[in-house]
Amino acid sequence: MRRFTLCCGLSTAAPLSAPCYVNNSIMNYTCFLLFFGFCLCFSGAASPPNFVLLFADDLGFGDLGCYGHPTSLTPNLDRLAAGGLRFTDFYCTSPVCSPSRASLLTGRYQTRSGIYPGVLYPDSVGGLPLNETTIAEVLKPLGYATAAIGKWHLGLGKNGTFLPTKQGFDQYLGIPYSHDMGPCWNLTCFPPDVKCVGLCDIGHVTIPLMHNEVIKQQPVNFLDLEEAYSDFATNFIFTSVKNKQPFFLYYPSHHTHYPQYAGEGAAGKTLRGPFGDALLEFDNTIGNLLTTLTNTGVINNTLIFFTSDNGPELMRMSRAGNAGLLKCGKGTTYDGGMREPAIAYWPGTIRPGVTHELASTLDILPTFATLAGAKLPKVMLDGVDMTELLIKQTKSKRETMMFYPTDPTEKYGLFALRLGKYKAHFYTRGSTHSGTTPDHDCPVFALLKAHDPPLLFDLEADPSENYPLPLMGRPDLQAVLERIKKVKQQFEASMVFGESQGSKGKDSSLEPCCNPQCTPKPSCCQC
Repeated sequence: MRRFTLCCGLSTAAPLSAPCYVNNSIMNYTCFLLFFGFCLCFSGAASPPNFVLLFADDLGFGDLGCYGHPTSLTPNLDRLAAGGLRFTDFYCTSPVCSPSRASLLTGRYQTRSGIYPGVLYPDSVGGLPLNETTIAEVLKPLGYATAAIGKWHLGLGKNGTFLPTKQGFDQYLGIPYSHDMGPCWNLTCFPPDVKCVGLCDIGHVTIPLMHNEVIKQQPVNFLDLEEAYSDFATNFIFTSVKNKQPFFLYYPSHHTHYPQYAGEGAAGKTLRGPFGDALLEFDNTIGNLLTTLTNTGVINNTLIFFTSDNGPELMRMSRAGNAGLLKCGKGTTYDGGMREPAIAYWPGTIRPGVTHELASTLDILPTFATLAGAKLPKVMLDGVDMTELLIKQTKSKRETMMFYPTDPTEKYGLFALRLGKYKAHFYTRGSTHSGTTPDHDCPVFALLKAHDPPLLFDLEADPSENYPLPLMGRPDLQAVLERIKKVKQQFEASMVFGESQGSKGKDSSLEPCCNPQCTPKPSCCQC
């Protein structure tokens, strides 16, 4: 679908009430759009939309100011929420990093691509298979410029086999895995010289910063990292606009994963402490991107979508995120582990509001493809097109959401399934990531438990999953449960598990080292 068809059906590219100031270049651009808006609509001359995909790390449902946190300072995300569409029922596909990212970029459950069990490491042999099609690869045939910055975490591999530049991205600047996967106790996380909390993974090489496929810095300087990302993203947008090229910018942030860090622009600036400062630093970069999009005149032709990879790592206590009123967090298939804040922002195209419709990270690829007029991959997709939901705020095409554990198997299948407002738990289990909470269902000590009949919750009346619905004497609820079982059976029958990438093992020689011939490793890998 071309941009102009949406414009014709709903609105011009800018509000008709917008004033025109001759001494303001941005408003001059708005006036230009107003004057020629209808012509563009009917001529089909409007350029394809740009896409900016923002992906937070370990951010909980209750972490943002616009989702109710009293001390988080997120003015730019709050601005997106106020001017865009805020979701209340948006889900990722896994309660941990790598599988969630695989689903986001491919529109397919992680079981299909093989990104399981758990997450990938610096020395992992496997990665996102190259025969999987990413959002970047969907858009590139249409002439899109593509760039990724930040946390990749979908594999490194021999000679950078699985890096973003091999998966459809023209450019990449970032850390190829989680920034806690290397010794961090001696690194500075907050100025002037506040060391990072914890040891992180002391058996790996120090954390590298890579540009495309080349290590630029090892260990990374956390205090300057966000500024480097912001500058890189800004330059990418300016260059794309200068070249009159539509663009896709993917920014999977390290914030707010442990260990939190922040440079001088955010450190000590919030009431929430280190976590709040890290979140503010991410928000500041979002503000810089908004300014750049405005100054280049493309803000009204750019869809910005924000969400997170999984729920908060509650074991870190006050240095972790907050799931709000949702149950448990990272590592679990309760809603606290997989229900995320999400915001879609597109001035003049998406009306401000709140939607309670069901949606998922799976739906982003088919939505971007529709808006860009791109062809979908010829594979089984689990995502649905959200275009009508975003533009007209209609009913969602998504009726169900599947919940796999961190280590999915064909033997156990789905742990839970949501159908409409009802969610059924067939199995429950706690996680180390969700330890320290007073809820005994959350920590690792809550062992795997099968439920027959499944636990059934009404998530509209009980979003905290505290009160299983009684089935005795309720034929209506029994009918709901039978329908859920039927949907589960049909879905699992159609699921073909891809080869497990996480089970391919590890090879220490794959760990990135800027001085590959040095000894002794890993300590000598510094540049």
